[in-house]
Amino acid sequence: ALRRIAEAFVGARRDAGSLAAYPGSPPANLDTAYRIQDFAIDLWPDNVAGWKVGRIPPALEAEVGCDRLAGPIFKESIRFQEDGGGHDMPIFTGGFAAVEAEFVAVIRDDAPEKKREWTREEAAAMIGELRIGLEVASSPLGAINDLGPAVTASDFGDIAGLIVGPPIDGWAARDPETMTCASFGDGALVGEGGAYRLTGGVTRSVQFMLELAASRRRPLKSGDLVATGQTSGIHDVTAGQSARIVFGGDGEISCTLVPAGVG
Repeated sequence: ALRRIAEAFVGARRDAGSLAAYPGSPPANLDTAYRIQDFAIDLWPDNVAGWKVGRIPPALEAEVGCDRLAGPIFKESIRFQEDGGGHDMPIFTGGFAAVEAEFVAVIRDDAPEKKREWTREEAAAMIGELRIGLEVASSPLGAINDLGPAVTASDFGDIAGLIVGPPIDGWAARDPETMTCASFGDGALVGEGGAYRLTGGVTRSVQFMLELAASRRRPLKSGDLVATGQTSGIHDVTAGQSARIVFGGDGEISCTLVPAGVG
């Protein structure tokens, strides 16, 4: 039954389609959601090159038993942007779509396969670079974020692509208050924030991902990316809109949203 759910999501994503309802019984917990996600990863014709980490609302933490969730970032869905120039990024037009300002950690070394517990300090030492980024969150299921964290996690964590910008110089020594971002949709300001909005900081997200990946026998590798969580809000978008995120003096990223399957 879990594999059939994974097959439905993978099929909808491959066909650039949409789903009117959850394709089966929604997972009751994150463990079940990650079993669905693992089936889907094995079905998807690309390699995992990183992970998105999303914050679970504090009001749901006790019920869910965790403060974060994760989804795979596939190699072909990643774009690099060093100069502010834009990319066309696909979204599922009949489903859910949004953009998020992200701080993206680049993993320095392969994580030991048998290490299951990490301190915050150990996680920080695994970050080779911290870069600015823009996550395109999208799913064929329009109601994905209304059905709880487990449902979100079950469809690749609701991610369709990631744009990675330049590294942030001296990030480890900087006050998170100085790493700011402002998000724009079609030129209008839609949200402001920064690294200071990440509960526990970027290192908590990396710590979480190191432990989760190890528990799923998918330890992080050197060069893997970890999008550490939205920092200016989740901004709904539609095909044809433009998005731009300005990270203060650390650079900016822009894109145009296009229908999945076009081109």
